[in-house]
Amino acid sequence: MPPQRPTSDLRLRAFEQALSAGQRRLFRSLDSPANIQAFLDSIPYSAEPRYRCPLNVLRDRKAHCYDGALLAITALRRLGRRPMLVDMLAWRDDDHMLAVYREDGHYGAVAKSNFVGLRYRDPIYRSLRELVISYFEGFYNIEGYKSLRAYTRPLDLGTLDHLDWMRRDAAMDVIAKKLERRATTRVVEPRMVARLAPIDRRAYRAGMLGAIRAGIYLPPKARKA
Repeated sequence: MPPQRPTSDLRLRAFEQALSAGQRRLFRSLDSPANIQAFLDSIPYSAEPRYRCPLNVLRDRKAHCYDGALLAITALRRLGRRPMLVDMLAWRDDDHMLAVYREDGHYGAVAKSNFVGLRYRDPIYRSLRELVISYFEGFYNIEGYKSLRAYTRPLDLGTLDHLDWMRRDAAMDVIAKKLERRATTRVVEPRMVARLAPIDRRAYRAGMLGAIRAGIYLPPKARKA
């Protein structure tokens, strides 16, 4: 694995200096992708209409998928991984963010989600597409339709260190706009969509186990007048 650039080390040092002693101990305890995931699973899912930078995720102990992905990327970065963010794009549903990493040439992911099946992936996938496809069956909307359609090229957040995104909430909007302009790859072709079976009821219920209702995307016709 290539060494971190000196600027990355300085940014991480500045991030850790902004933490309290307890927050710093917690952050340093996130010493593997699985432990990072366990922390994200342990904190509440945020249904608030705001973005939290990694610093405020640790302070507030809550996150949604975007916030959680950036906290995971920060923790993975401390372990020597490149800070890579992938956005999975959905139809009539929320997009979903992944903190992507590689081990022995294989892809894995850490993610915060309101749905059971959209979280951790072990690093066993030979390509980014394989990794994303592994989320397909568990990626469905409240209407029961499989909603994953495409994903972005990974965005290296190290190229955006000038935004101080690990410590500033304001940087989150800028990153989101960058993602909107990334090239995308389709997961399913338009001709395949009509043949997609809705998710079966048992899988639907299992995937929603423990979900925060306020954090579930409601397609337009599902919203109350």
